[in-house]
Amino acid sequence: MQLLYIIASTILVSLGGILGVVSFWVKRDVLDKALLFLVSLSAGAFIGGAFMHLLPEAAEQLESETLFFITLVSFVLFFLIEKVLHWRHCHKGHCDVHSFGEMNLFGDAFHNFLDGLIIAAAYSTSTTVGIATTLAVALHEIPQEIGDFGVLLFAGWSRKKALISNYIVAATAIVGGIMGYFFTAFPHISPILMAFAAGGFIYVASSDLMPEIRKETNVRKSLLSFGVFILGILLMYAFTFFEGAV
Repeated sequence: MQLLYIIASTILVSLGGILGVVSFWVKRDVLDKALLFLVSLSAGAFIGGAFMHLLPEAAEQLESETLFFITLVSFVLFFLIEKVLHWRHCHKGHCDVHSFGEMNLFGDAFHNFLDGLIIAAAYSTSTTVGIATTLAVALHEIPQEIGDFGVLLFAGWSRKKALISNYIVAATAIVGGIMGYFFTAFPHISPILMAFAAGGFIYVASSDLMPEIRKETNVRKSLLSFGVFILGILLMYAFTFFEGAV
């Protein structure tokens, strides 16, 4: 049953790969406003998921020193991975935009694979934690996949090729989820993956998502986005009431 939950959740997350096409049917200003609030909700969900689900669950099986060390290593590793995967090799100030698109897909594939591992680790703890983690990941995928689709078009790809490639890459989450399921068969792996996932969630929220929210200069929109950020945290908090019931 746990494997079915993992597969269903990773399939749901991978569907984000086709969301880029939405950008052609929604006006740019409307899309920008929606993405601001989606990013805010995602940031709140990541922070809430890390501190209210992943870390507390991992703390039940790991010593505090081990827990914080793994979380710190994960945070640093995610920073290193982002620096490496976002690196562009240019000659004399000129970058190959086609290589830019391929590098973006490679980085996205690795990111989605990690998402699958994280979702599998969450379900190994409880169904509620798995659902909460899936929701947090899915919320993050929406603005990310729309952005990735735009990158591929900028690199000269056709809409059809960009959509198909984006979905195939998004489906690596399913592979990560299935592999993660077999990893969690070893009892000591799950809490380590949970602590690792927490470090990743905290890094993505603090370095990628929250800086985007801070770019908004309009006071009204800033307050609204902050409110949505808090809503994301409260959403993860609400899941704590279902612990053990699902």
